[in-house]
Amino acid sequence: MNKPQSFFHLHLISDATGETLLAAGRAASAQYKDARAIEHIYPLIRTEKQVAKVFEDIEEEPGIILYTVVDQKLARGIDERCATMGLPCVSVLEPVLTVFQSYLGTPAGRRVGAQHVLDAEYFRRIDALNFTMDHDDGQLPLNMDDADVVLIGISRTSKTPTSIYLANRGIKTANIPIVLGVPVPESLVAAKTPLIVGLIATAERISHVRQNRILGNSSSYVPTDYVDRAAINEELAYARQICTRHGWPMIDVSRRSIEETAAAIVALRGKNR
Repeated sequence: MNKPQSFFHLHLISDATGETLLAAGRAASAQYKDARAIEHIYPLIRTEKQVAKVFEDIEEEPGIILYTVVDQKLARGIDERCATMGLPCVSVLEPVLTVFQSYLGTPAGRRVGAQHVLDAEYFRRIDALNFTMDHDDGQLPLNMDDADVVLIGISRTSKTPTSIYLANRGIKTANIPIVLGVPVPESLVAAKTPLIVGLIATAERISHVRQNRILGNSSSYVPTDYVDRAAINEELAYARQICTRHGWPMIDVSRRSIEETAAAIVALRGKNR
């Protein structure tokens, strides 16, 4: 018998964008299937006045507090307020910074938002995102050797979201759809630079995704074939045949999140270098 789902408030206080906290909070929350977090995100909190306003909200809806604040005076203030209110409170970065300090033998610089500085790595990610958007769904197929990764697969195998996720990590990613009976571009076959990966899934999974997708009214598209599992199996067999012929690795995305698929691709890049 399934337990009824309960809810709790999760307050995320950050002196930067809050991305680190959000990822940590969601990773922890995911371990509790019967409890759902109601997230309250407070980004760019850098003054005592802002902290005071945050705690006004927390008093209304108390819960778990996670924070990333590099200013030690503000951090102490948050700890003290939480102790007074009897609420659990964790500085997410502090244990990590302590380990770094112990190993490196020098204290952290305590720079707010240091991970978001406009450095070469930042502009590399922007360049990768621009490239990926320009090469989505088979666009500009002639310059495949400019890509770091090319994803291929039949419709609804998560090519575009995976490409964008990889691009956000600075990896120039193109994606090309595989259509039954249509050869892949010669420029892809001839490409020497990119890692080419085929994304596949079960026919059941693809049929389910396609059924829930709002479809256009293209005259060349037959709805029954698009979601028919037998037809999808033919598409998948054709995709596997192409990948096997060219020695391109395949990843089954049926039960993988976008993040897990991207991690598998990054691991493949490491092996192929």
